Amino acid sequence: MAKITDKIAALPPDSNYFSLEFFPPKTQQGFSNLHARLSRMAQALRPLFVNVTWGAGGSTSTKSLALAELTQRSLGLTTCLHLTCTNMSRRLIDEALEQAKALGVRNILALRGDPPRSEEYRDDSQAAAEEDDSNKDFTWAVDLVRYIRRQYGDYFCVGVAGYPEGHSDQSHPEHQSVEHDLPYLVEKTAAGADFIMTQLFYDVDAYQQYERTLREHESGVFKTIPIIPGLMPIQSYQILCRTTKLSHASLPADISSRLHAVKGDDEAVKRVGVDILSEMIGKMEKLPSPGPRGFHFYTLNLEKVVSQILERCDLIPSTPPIILAPPENGAQVEEAIVEEESEGYMVVTDLKKRRQSSLANSQPRNRVVVSRDRASSASSTRTSALEAPEDQAGVPKDRINSRANTLAISEGQGDLGREATWDDFPNGRWGDARSPAYGEIDGYGVSLHVSAPNAKRLWGEPSKIADISALFQQHLEGEIDAMPWSEEALQPETLIIKPKLLSMINKGWWTIASQPAVKGVRSTDPIFGWGPKNGFVFQKPFVEFFVPSADWKRLQQALGEDEQITYFAGNWAGDFVCSDEESVNPVTWGTFTGKEIITPTIIEAVSFKAWLEEAFGIWGEWQRVYEPGSKSSKLLEKVRKDYWLVNVIDHGFVVPGALWKVLLNEAA
Repeated sequence: MAKITDKIAALPPDSNYFSLEFFPPKTQQGFSNLHARLSRMAQALRPLFVNVTWGAGGSTSTKSLALAELTQRSLGLTTCLHLTCTNMSRRLIDEALEQAKALGVRNILALRGDPPRSEEYRDDSQAAAEEDDSNKDFTWAVDLVRYIRRQYGDYFCVGVAGYPEGHSDQSHPEHQSVEHDLPYLVEKTAAGADFIMTQLFYDVDAYQQYERTLREHESGVFKTIPIIPGLMPIQSYQILCRTTKLSHASLPADISSRLHAVKGDDEAVKRVGVDILSEMIGKMEKLPSPGPRGFHFYTLNLEKVVSQILERCDLIPSTPPIILAPPENGAQVEEAIVEEESEGYMVVTDLKKRRQSSLANSQPRNRVVVSRDRASSASSTRTSALEAPEDQAGVPKDRINSRANTLAISEGQGDLGREATWDDFPNGRWGDARSPAYGEIDGYGVSLHVSAPNAKRLWGEPSKIADISALFQQHLEGEIDAMPWSEEALQPETLIIKPKLLSMINKGWWTIASQPAVKGVRSTDPIFGWGPKNGFVFQKPFVEFFVPSADWKRLQQALGEDEQITYFAGNWAGDFVCSDEESVNPVTWGTFTGKEIITPTIIEAVSFKAWLEEAFGIWGEWQRVYEPGSKSSKLLEKVRKDYWLVNVIDHGFVVPGALWKVLLNEAA
């Protein structure tokens, strides 16, 4: 139950350390697979601590606490739990802190969350809703810091967020600057913060100036406090663009040009990204620091790239020497130092010295190498499992996760490598629901990703169904650059089927995701290409859309009559129907030289259900932008309760126009 600051203080002053951040996966399969991944990464990479994210408004509170229990209790990793304090129940904050304490979590990253909006988020149907409104007590992160200190004293080690390029509060973007943030950061630190963890950045010069500004600040509160830079490994060009946009992090011209040159080759983007992050770390290691230098990695629940960066930068700590105590029979022998060799074995030069079992070093992968002529009877049943004959020293008795093979595993070599990289192509919403990385890339739950003022600027105040249809049409035409379900501009491939999508919108069927058929184009194709450049890619056409319940009843029958169609459909109330609940439908795949077929886009019941809940939650978030009882609020509530979300896949991707024949009654 260690505090982060105590662990940092125990390190040599000139040493380096790192931490890893994870978010709760959306599906149970993803959570189970994250358990295996975390176990492997904990043993192979040995982070000083890990962070567990917390959803906006407490939307992932149960899953966050479950993940914290896994990391803290099951895996023994020092855990830092994120906690936001606005737009949710005050009771939930108290429960989260009490549960964290019960789990042995002694580290909290205190965050504000979204700007307080009690009128929209308070549920007046609940008893004592006004008294339970967290916004009455918490407006800023400093309020949470003070509350933790008042309620728990020094029990928790409390961290706060820092912004090397200024906090991007979208309600007041003109205030984004380090100078504007400084008084608030001084206040948070003086209130009892123990460390500062920064938002992601790629501009090392901006970070260097930021840290210098803090260290030299006249208040003196930042003189020795640990300042941990937040780094996001580059998983794909698309994710890089999205995260820098959402966080308002600048991308230096040289980094942008290097990545733009390889943006069509996902593996090349990763390789260049490893180079970029390694260079950034190398520069920051040279900066003066009052104590050990730390680095925090936003992993996105992926393993390969962060492992390569840690290996490249020599940040993975070696196993500390182990002192061998006398054997249990009381015989006095001289102590011996055991060192971990590259093969993962524990080697003792004097075979008369025996290892005493210990909790920290009783893993079956750590085996003492003994001579073949040593009688097996010389060892007890308990200790013989920890020994290996010298002629078998190259044969692992169990799976090994030593520093020496970390890079090989992260590259996908062997069984462990396949476990580490099977979901390596970042997938987000459309990936394999069994992936630990499945879901939103930030893991922070349902959100419009824009402030209420920006939402009104983008989408106005719709008062009738035709107004919503017009917004979807304007998004397709490029007249507005975001909708609640997509904060990005349309992809080039969407423009190919834009006339079909516009026809659906004209019917009152609002499309939020789609792709055209692709029958084997080069992976370097400027529109459809992805992955390594020595391959071919394929796509089955699909479209996902909101449809009125009356229309859905008629459409469902037509879909059921086409044997090439798979569909999934559900509504806000939890009703769900589909053509085949057991079906697994890869709709994008690629074949590459020397590789297994890669299927980064999969649609199936479990992933659709996870998205279904979020998709209708976004309707609720949009509704909260407007005052309760207003025309816009009533309209959005009516839509949320009447419409169905439908996903239709056409497996006959070699037949031109087949999908649109069934949806639009067009001739193929």
